[in-house]
Order: sequence, then structure tokens, then C-alpha cells
Amino acid sequence: MNERKGLITFQGKPLTLVGRELKVGDSLPDVALTAPDLSSLKISSFRGKTLIISTVPSIDTEVCDLQTRRFNEEARKIGPDAAILTVSMDLPFAQTRWCQAAAADRIRIASDYKEAAFAKAAGLLIKELHLLARSVIMADKNGKVVYIQLVPEVASEPDYEDVLKALARVL
Repeated sequence: MNERKGLITFQGKPLTLVGRELKVGDSLPDVALTAPDLSSLKISSFRGKTLIISTVPSIDTEVCDLQTRRFNEEARKIGPDAAILTVSMDLPFAQTRWCQAAAADRIRIASDYKEAAFAKAAGLLIKELHLLARSVIMADKNGKVVYIQLVPEVASEPDYEDVLKALARVL
């Protein structure tokens, strides 16, 4: 499995990303995630819409909470031609609890806890922590990646304005 060192840090400490590096122009990996009801959720089920995938290390941390709340708010504004999916390694039960507490009703949320299939297929698995790196990936309605933002410091939020500018170009 490919390893890339030093692209991200956690509190300044370099980390290693595992998996094939996803690039603009690639097709989104069509892996199965676990939905909050424990059913399988395939990435391809979003075809026909622009898809923003927000990956977070753990929904129960401050920055992940802020990121997911922000994308839930943005989802209220983007209309029916786009969808936002938050992916983490958290168990579906924790994700459901968080969504209820945060009144997150506009985004979809899914877990990659079983096999880290999405994390590995997108090159976002943090080897040292077995968590997803913080990133935002956007694919067009055909599932082609049009935007990637890998956040260099795991403890920092993404550049939301850059994501929204990219979304406006795609829609």
C-alpha cells in the first residue's frame, strides 16, 4: 500500500497517509460505507449530483464538530443538484447521536470504520491514528473528482470559502 509522509501534521507532528492518492480528474472510488442505520451506502448512489465529501477524523472533536456543522448549514443553501456527505471512522451510533444533538439534518453522514475502504482508496488513512485525514473532495454529477483540499494540519478547519468557490464553478 502506498505511503506518503509529511503532507499533514497533527499539532505540528508529521503523519503518514496510506492509500492511493486521489487526484483531480480521477473517478471517485465507489466503495461501500456504513450508513447510520447500518445499511451499506455506496458512493455511486450520489451520481447525478455534485457531491462534496467532507472527511473528518472524529465527529466528537471540536474542529470536526465545527466543520460538520458548517457543511450542514451550507447544505441548506446549495439546492437539489448537490449533496454533502461527511465521512469519519466513528461508529454509526456515535454519528447518529451527534447528528441528533447538532440538529444536522441537511448532510448525509457515513462511517468508514469497517475496512477503511474509502480512506485507503482516497489516500486519506492516517497510519499512526487509523483515522481519516481532514479533507474536502468534490465530484461532478458523473463522479469525476473536480476539487480536493487536503487540510495540512489535522487540528485546523478547511478553507470553506475555497470549497464554495469551487462548488459555484461546478454548479
